[in-house]
Amino acid sequence: MEKSAEKVYGYLPQDIPPVGAMLSLGFQQVLTMFPATVLVALLTKFDVGVTLLASGIGTIIALLVSGRRIPMYYGSSFSYIAVVVSVMSIYDPACFGDAAQFYCPTGVRIVQVGIMGTGLLNILTGLLIMRIGKEALDRVLPPVVTGSIAITIGIALAGAALGMASANWTVALITLVATVAFSVYLQGKGLLGMLPILLGAVFGFIVALIMGQVDMSGVAAAQWVRVPNITLPAFENPAAWGTVLSIALIAIATVPESTAHLYQMSLYIDALAKEMGKEPLEIKNLIGLNLVADGTDDMIVGFMGGCSGTNYGENNSLMAITRNYSVAVLMAAGGIAIALGFIGKLAAVVQSIPVAVTGGLSIYLFGVIGMQGVALIMSEKVNLFDPRQLAVGASILVCGIGGSMGLPNGMFPFPIPGIFPDGIPAIVFAAIVGILMNAVFLIFPPEKFGVTERDNLNL
Repeated sequence: MEKSAEKVYGYLPQDIPPVGAMLSLGFQQVLTMFPATVLVALLTKFDVGVTLLASGIGTIIALLVSGRRIPMYYGSSFSYIAVVVSVMSIYDPACFGDAAQFYCPTGVRIVQVGIMGTGLLNILTGLLIMRIGKEALDRVLPPVVTGSIAITIGIALAGAALGMASANWTVALITLVATVAFSVYLQGKGLLGMLPILLGAVFGFIVALIMGQVDMSGVAAAQWVRVPNITLPAFENPAAWGTVLSIALIAIATVPESTAHLYQMSLYIDALAKEMGKEPLEIKNLIGLNLVADGTDDMIVGFMGGCSGTNYGENNSLMAITRNYSVAVLMAAGGIAIALGFIGKLAAVVQSIPVAVTGGLSIYLFGVIGMQGVALIMSEKVNLFDPRQLAVGASILVCGIGGSMGLPNGMFPFPIPGIFPDGIPAIVFAAIVGILMNAVFLIFPPEKFGVTERDNLNL
């Protein structure tokens, strides 16, 4: 006999829990997004308070844009770190290269223009998908392109992770081992299982504190309540417009990630709806709207001075565990994040985390970004026995990873006036090469030249 709705535990997107449950569940969502969101701000020297504030406002507005149909929380994205670090190093080198500095407003204002460009690209992509369908977009950006770019983004950051870890290898390696242990052995352990990065950071912090590596003077001097350092994008700076293309192109890697999150959530939500005796919501059909919401979030955080965002798989997993998909809860979480943005002591505590601890976390996190690209290629069953696929993927990997590590400042020496006056960033160049090479194969398919595609031996 079918279960009655009253006997089934969980909340669908349109459900509004009691106030107490809504606030507690919302706080749990904030705890889940907090470690990664704040870590990106630390690595890129954005203001922590603005990042939390913008994350909350961006999430609320994105939920409204989706018509309160797509339950997602938006936090800082690791995918953009490499290109943001490159931009900050070029246009605000004195501040960004100073280990004592935690916030570089000149560089942030330039990056903000690029983040808003990313938002516009996501919105246009979403509208295009709503018009022509996702299949057409997949031909232009197939998994071999998006997966290889994701691999490139993660591995290109390896030098930065090891550079931070070298500040104190003992602290960094202990932090790394602890974080990996938490992520592996706390799987399925409720909320604790969702917070391996936070737990790893706390563990590393305690070790560094015992070793005398932590300076807490900034915490004592910080105000309890402060106004976040909101800045406006540097639209008047010609250099900022060059960041639009370089930062926005990274959306190539985040579009399939966001879509995968949507499919995942759709399955869980429809399973709960079925148990409640209700019709499936099938939010998987809202691919275009989902990207429009993503883009709206980036427009908001870019305008305010927060880190470029994405919807969080960690929060999606938490919703699956708790069977809570209420949009009202996510809006409450956004409100809590906004409030946290005004707590000066919190920002000071985050900034007191030693560089070595951040390095230990980054070794793991940046590697995971690369492995997610591998997972995408595997899950989509890309035929890596086909020379066409191999050519696209290999060219992206060598240009992106090799260029980032081997070329001066990670730039290809092909200046483009007004856009890339100092050369093209390696990851951007790799993306352009991969997209153009794939386009050539679409225009001149090997089959028309009598070439038979090789069998995928993995199948």
